[in-house]
Amino acid sequence: MMKQNVFPTHPILLIDDEEQFLASAEFTLNANGLDNTRTCSDSREVMKLMAIETPSIVLLDMTMPYIKGWELLPQIISEYPETSVIIVTAINEVDLAVESIKTGAFDYIVKPVDDTRLITTIRRAIDLKAVEQENRRLKNYLLSDKLDYPEAFAEIITRSQQMRQIFQYVEAIARSPLPILITGETGVGKELIALAIHRVSRRHGEFVSVNVAGVDDNLFSDTLFGHKRGAFTGAERDRKGLIEQATRGTIFLDEIGDLAMESQVKLLRLLQEGRYYPIGADVAKPSDARVIVATNADLNGAQKSGKFRKDLFYRLQTHHIDIPPLRKRKEDIPALVDHFMRKSSKTLGKKNPTPPKELYSLLKNYHFPGNIRELESLIFDAVSRHKSRVLSIESIREKVGHSIEQLNEDSDDMLVDQYIRFSEQLPTLKASEMMVIEEALRRANGNQAIAAQLLGISRRALNNRLMRAKE
Repeated sequence: MMKQNVFPTHPILLIDDEEQFLASAEFTLNANGLDNTRTCSDSREVMKLMAIETPSIVLLDMTMPYIKGWELLPQIISEYPETSVIIVTAINEVDLAVESIKTGAFDYIVKPVDDTRLITTIRRAIDLKAVEQENRRLKNYLLSDKLDYPEAFAEIITRSQQMRQIFQYVEAIARSPLPILITGETGVGKELIALAIHRVSRRHGEFVSVNVAGVDDNLFSDTLFGHKRGAFTGAERDRKGLIEQATRGTIFLDEIGDLAMESQVKLLRLLQEGRYYPIGADVAKPSDARVIVATNADLNGAQKSGKFRKDLFYRLQTHHIDIPPLRKRKEDIPALVDHFMRKSSKTLGKKNPTPPKELYSLLKNYHFPGNIRELESLIFDAVSRHKSRVLSIESIREKVGHSIEQLNEDSDDMLVDQYIRFSEQLPTLKASEMMVIEEALRRANGNQAIAAQLLGISRRALNNRLMRAKE
């Protein structure tokens, strides 16, 4: 019976007539986390084996009895185009290497084989195939506009088309072994997206989350990689790190933009080689944990200024998810308010209140610097204070209104061109005033108190202007 939770999902087939090489290569692959392997020492059996179980990678020797490797190569490429073939042979001839690559081989390695190069080449082939498969899946998702695993996103409350497209992208890339970078402002729900990726991936290991902000290199190494007994004072026994805890699962590193430069080097090695060194260890351990990182920082700017390694930056952004802030998906506000009211009412042991109509108009005109987390805090505070059937929004009005007024004060010092584009013929002052008032009332859904806040005037002043307009 085939063992579960192996990597890669489809096996690596080693084809060579030298039994000693097969045993050595299989041991090397298994020791580096590539534990789904098959061997074949009789070239006549190759196509039969591939018909039974299609491999993801084939390591093919060129000089074998019965059927030569250069005879098998075009047949494998033709019948199994999804399989990557890596030539591993003692023949060190440029012409044969070039011809093999032209035929469709992924790479050409000369014996004696360097273990590091062999592992790196295989992982490169796996990564490339994963990207190709994800591109095809993403195309299918976008064309069909469906989700195969909607339950994985159940905790993310949204009606936004932008978010739905992110969900589709998540489903396309979730099963890839490559790292994922999630960016977005504080409070947009980056960890929820990471958790959804883990669920869709169907990985059998744990989802392990750690915030690396302000963590120095020693703590980073000990937390992620663990240590050997006697590695430092107080290390009385071996300690497993979070990477090992996330075996066959996912490790989520939040606030990656604050990671120390020394730690960035170690993370890069983990991503490139799939191996890491516990503190005090001389032998590397393999890792198959999926790495997801998140940040609210500008990594592109950080790598240009030298605060973040360029090679790590490009490695991380193979798959990039940028979550829009709440102010750019305000259609989500009613559903989020309803969710947070029910959640806070249950937590506080209160009846779920009815939201007043003006609540949504007030919130939709707020810019939410703290995003969804801030909205949850506002609703929780309001529910904790309410005493009647209808939710009192005075606490929300106080906080949100003050922010809107501050924005209006700040806008007084900004250039007119940032707000208005004038046509050749200028409108009159009276007409301009009414256009601005009408726009404020539209945004406030007719609520004069909210419209006055948007305009930076009192409600009485707004009412006076409306009365004069009717005269």
